[in-house]
Amino acid sequence: MCGITGFYSHQTERPRVELHAIAAGMAEALTHRGPDAHGIWQDPDLPLVLAHRRLSILDLSEDGAQPMNSSSGRYVIVFNGEIYNFRTLKKDLENHGLSFKGRSDTEVLLAAIEHWGLSATLQKISGMFAFALWDRKERTLSFARDRLGKKPLYIGWTGKSLIFGSELKAIRAYPDFTPVLNKAALQNYWALGYVEAPSCIYENIWQLPPGHALTLNLENITPGEDVLKGMKPYWLAAETLQEAKAHPHALKDEALIDEFEELLGACVRDRLVSDVPLGAFLSGGIDSSAIVALMQKHAAAPVKTYSIGFEDAGYNEAPMAAKIAAHLGTDHHEHICTQDDALDLIPRLADIYDEPFADISAIPTLLVSRFAKGDVTVALSGDGGDEMLGGYSRHVQGPRIWKHARKMPYVMRGKLSNALRHLPLSQSYPRFSLKLHKVANILPLESEEDIYKRLLAKGHNTKALQKDLTLPLEGLSFAEKMMFWDATGYLPNDILTKVDRASMAYSLEARAPLLDTRIFDFVWRLPLNAKIRKGQGKWLLRQVLARHAPPKLFERPKQGFTMPVGDWLRRDLRDWAESLLDERKLAEQGFLDAAAVRKIWNAHLGGQGAHGESLWGILMFQAWHKRWM
Repeated sequence: MCGITGFYSHQTERPRVELHAIAAGMAEALTHRGPDAHGIWQDPDLPLVLAHRRLSILDLSEDGAQPMNSSSGRYVIVFNGEIYNFRTLKKDLENHGLSFKGRSDTEVLLAAIEHWGLSATLQKISGMFAFALWDRKERTLSFARDRLGKKPLYIGWTGKSLIFGSELKAIRAYPDFTPVLNKAALQNYWALGYVEAPSCIYENIWQLPPGHALTLNLENITPGEDVLKGMKPYWLAAETLQEAKAHPHALKDEALIDEFEELLGACVRDRLVSDVPLGAFLSGGIDSSAIVALMQKHAAAPVKTYSIGFEDAGYNEAPMAAKIAAHLGTDHHEHICTQDDALDLIPRLADIYDEPFADISAIPTLLVSRFAKGDVTVALSGDGGDEMLGGYSRHVQGPRIWKHARKMPYVMRGKLSNALRHLPLSQSYPRFSLKLHKVANILPLESEEDIYKRLLAKGHNTKALQKDLTLPLEGLSFAEKMMFWDATGYLPNDILTKVDRASMAYSLEARAPLLDTRIFDFVWRLPLNAKIRKGQGKWLLRQVLARHAPPKLFERPKQGFTMPVGDWLRRDLRDWAESLLDERKLAEQGFLDAAAVRKIWNAHLGGQGAHGESLWGILMFQAWHKRWM
């Protein structure tokens, strides 16, 4: 896992030594992503510079260093990520007469591109990645991002220079960069709590979407133009879905469980290849427990597992994780985080997530990443299980509520919604209260798309959601549509952004077997009742886990990875929040209705309504604006 950055400058008067120094500064901003080594490559004829920060995982020698040249010298690459099937590709290439100096997946990727071409190689590789590839023969700079969006990549303009980077920190380090707020992206953030690709919070900067590649002829591009207009998908989730649905599974339950366990086991084994210490996150939930169970099945020694707990029993899953670990026989490590541990991180969030980002679960994700990094450099996670196999409550409860609500007269739905919204929050059952308020929000709505947008949205401005929900999804149930929308929108833009920045903040590589595209292909061939059965999601994954651990250890209501931020805002975080919500500052900025924000803040302090989530989104923007603008 690494950090990549670079630029092509139309300001040809800059001396080469200055270009090198600029690239060094951009790479330095990504040191947390790659603390082990760094490298810079300059084209001898053009003002093009590629820079790399290395987190050494495979082939720790100089043979794995980047930027890396292909054997012929035609291509130069800076690569972030892992190619999990690189050993298979390497054997194939060796059978075609190619030889290799080292053992890195980057060298195999370059050889594959040189042998098969970029387009064909993108169809062959399986992994998580983002890379920039310079073709010295054709004078083209190409970019690519993995199918489901595990690894980030920003591309755009600052003045007359084309710039790119794994994070915006690198782009901001370019000396000519002037941050200009993208107001459309800001409205998108207010709706969701994150910025959807391909948008970026800055004007003239874009995120390369998952499953896309982009090739630019540097001599033919105009500074300021939309560089993504020429991008092309090399993989489309909707096409994969339709192909899978055309060939459904016809297996009985036991045979289906066998096949899924074998496939998931293969995906786990592919992610156990590492030249540095490796472990796993273990929350005690279905997803992480299943991954750890299969790791332990295939490991020669006890797997190192890591979980964090909290003093507040309502948010503490550590005891459940410990029981699963004991049953599976892992080398388990547990850390009970104090409220101060979490509160100390909050001022750093704007620095770590250098676009506005309002997912509260970033805090525990950072805490467990920091804890695991004390022993290991790679950690497997259970990310992807919810989106692939119907694990969110909206997948189960949303269709059920809609089925009954649509039968009620619209006026009655409105009255019931209003009544539920005004119920006081229960301090004893905060999660139940929040669910009631979510039900209240969707009762007046009139379509599946509107319900999904409202369930996903952090605010009520669902028109600002950029994701297109009109893709042809004929034949899918409402639950399946939500799973697809989650897998192609919420997953890359929220969950994977959260995990990437949190793990990389501590130079930890996170690998997610459930996000292998073989799993994506497999689950869309399943009938709905293999995912959701008897009011429970993730039926198939539960059956796999039940072969390794008794259900009493994991069958319980989904808890989620979150924190009691609403309560903290009334107590320990009150002064911090007050300073960011200063009415005069809000009015000067002009982004929000200052009086309306203060009204919400006062209502929250008085325990009137569920405002913690919406306030958190405002606070995260204010903290980001203070840090970066």
